[in-house]
Amino acid sequence: MKVLFICSGNATFNTLSPFIKVQAESLESEGVEVNFFYIKGKGVRNYLKNVPLLKKEIKTNHYDILHAHYALCGWVAVLTWTKLPIVLSLMGSDVFGDINEKGKRAFKSNLFVLLTRLVQPFVDVVIVKSSGMRAKITKKRHVYEIPNGIRMDQFRPLNYDARLKLGLDPNKQYVLFLANPDDPNKNIQLVQKAVKHLHREDLEFINIYKVSHETIVDYLNAVDVFTLCSYSEGSPNVVKEAMSCNCPMVVTPAGDAPWVIGNTPGCYVGSYDAKGFSEKLSQALNFASIHGRTKGRARIYELGLDGKHVAQQLESIYLDVTTPKNKEEMARQQEPISMS
Repeated sequence: MKVLFICSGNATFNTLSPFIKVQAESLESEGVEVNFFYIKGKGVRNYLKNVPLLKKEIKTNHYDILHAHYALCGWVAVLTWTKLPIVLSLMGSDVFGDINEKGKRAFKSNLFVLLTRLVQPFVDVVIVKSSGMRAKITKKRHVYEIPNGIRMDQFRPLNYDARLKLGLDPNKQYVLFLANPDDPNKNIQLVQKAVKHLHREDLEFINIYKVSHETIVDYLNAVDVFTLCSYSEGSPNVVKEAMSCNCPMVVTPAGDAPWVIGNTPGCYVGSYDAKGFSEKLSQALNFASIHGRTKGRARIYELGLDGKHVAQQLESIYLDVTTPKNKEEMARQQEPISMS
């Protein structure tokens, strides 16, 4: 089977989003051939310029299926008027919109949310990352909830002293924030205020962004507590990655983060109030002092969030939509969109 991934090629740090790269690698390990079509340019107008380029790619090479990542990429695929099945993966921001510093949807993202709703009747399958996303989907049939998987061989407990490698003080405790500090949705102020609220001289806050996966793994093994403070997410991979490294954590109820951590000891769901978040942070730090690491890795395997398991689910969907009988049924079941 040959699949064409359609995705943005506008990132400055990584050309390909890490979770899409992992998904492709996992599919290839299952025997699926994956090629990439990178969309260049930002905004609706620039995305539309890629339609004739994608048409040419489809005509030049034989593909069994198109898999678009994010709603605007879905539109590029749809507007080629191809007869190939189209699978659309929605990620979170295209469903919920961009979030401002007040935790509300930014007005400018309303158009993109509308476009996400409008594209759904024209694709064969919609994949969402969490139950919260699924509740926002207007397409009623052929919608699958499949969180992104992670590479368990990459995000793992290390057999060396990561704290020593990074030059961190063995007599201090460290709290980690792994996101863009300038993104209002990531809400870095919450953990910064929570750390200050604890009034501890032996506690330090670390924020890293745009670093290699190897460096991230080192930090997830070196720090005492990882934190996620986002207002809105689909299925944040960083939570699964931290769990896979057995790192204690405090997360906000964004996306499927509470479901991912479950009742794992050492992992807590905090509020958006700095005082409440600091209380959970204190509990996580205390757990780290006494127990060291969690059993989060076992939780990831239990949920089937390893890359191999997710790839097998995707391959099953691909086989369904490329089977002639199923393709005819899907065509009959396409429904008009509800704008209610």
